[in-house]
Amino acid sequence: IQQIGTPQEVFNHPYNLFVAGFIGSPQMNFFDAKLVKQNGKYAVDLAGYVVELSEEKQAALTANNVEEQEITLGVRPEHLALEAEGVEATIDVHELMGSSIHLHVNALGKDIIVIVSTMNMTGAEVEALAAGVKVKIGFTGNVCHVFNKETGINLEA
Repeated sequence: IQQIGTPQEVFNHPYNLFVAGFIGSPQMNFFDAKLVKQNGKYAVDLAGYVVELSEEKQAALTANNVEEQEITLGVRPEHLALEAEGVEATIDVHELMGSSIHLHVNALGKDIIVIVSTMNMTGAEVEALAAGVKVKIGFTGNVCHVFNKETGINLEA
């Protein structure tokens, strides 16, 4: 047993990398990143894409007296978005799943899955998300998870 909690607690606050990768479909994406402090606030730096963490995450990291460090950053596919600013990625495969598209992209040398809603997209915009197309992916500070690089434990736990 790795973690005990309600399904929502385990999904939203996985104790470690194993639980984070086990819960959810498709599974959580993982990146090599840095946890940094800017102006007294925690942020994640993913290859120069810097995102300040939410107040809830700030409080948990502060309570645990977490220092700046190399981390494993976890972001679920449904929490990644196509953005004007973000991490560069190239679409390898796209799967139309009705109201969403599952994009399999290569970002920072890793295979990443991004789930994009088609609800507010035109047919041309959907068709433009084809193999070989370059995009930028981003996320917000309330949906990412920061894990200790060596132990795999969630630094917020």
